[in-house]
Amino acid sequence: MLGHLTAKSDVYSFGVVLLEIISGRRAIDKNLPSGEHNLVEWAKPYLSNKRRVFRVMDPRLEGQYSHSRAHAAAALASQCLSVEPRIRPNMDEVVKTLEQLQEPKDNQKKGSDHRARNSNLGHNASGKGNADATRKASAYPRPSASLLHV
Repeated sequence: MLGHLTAKSDVYSFGVVLLEIISGRRAIDKNLPSGEHNLVEWAKPYLSNKRRVFRVMDPRLEGQYSHSRAHAAAALASQCLSVEPRIRPNMDEVVKTLEQLQEPKDNQKKGSDHRARNSNLGHNASGKGNADATRKASAYPRPSASLLHV
């Protein structure tokens, strides 16, 4: 709002991107009804309500996602979009939350295995990244390949 660029303003911007991914909508879309032009203003009231959060979810996902992961992703977006910068998480916390959302159900219950996560991110035994695996891991997910998908 004040035009100051900080790590916390980057977190806010990431929250907007996360909301775009969750909803399948653009941040500003003048083709939508007047109360829905601004994605953040429209979605914010829904993000903190466990029953209403599904109004924000991309309908192209057709409900093929874990409700608990949808709530967690919405809660993360809501935290990132906090008006008060000091309430926003730092990017390390955002990354940890996203990693937890991405883990298979079995790993979430047992705790995360650092080596398994690194191999999923394209790291070989020497710790150097495999370019092909890294490229695949960073590709923009189609709705059916969402991190919320069960």
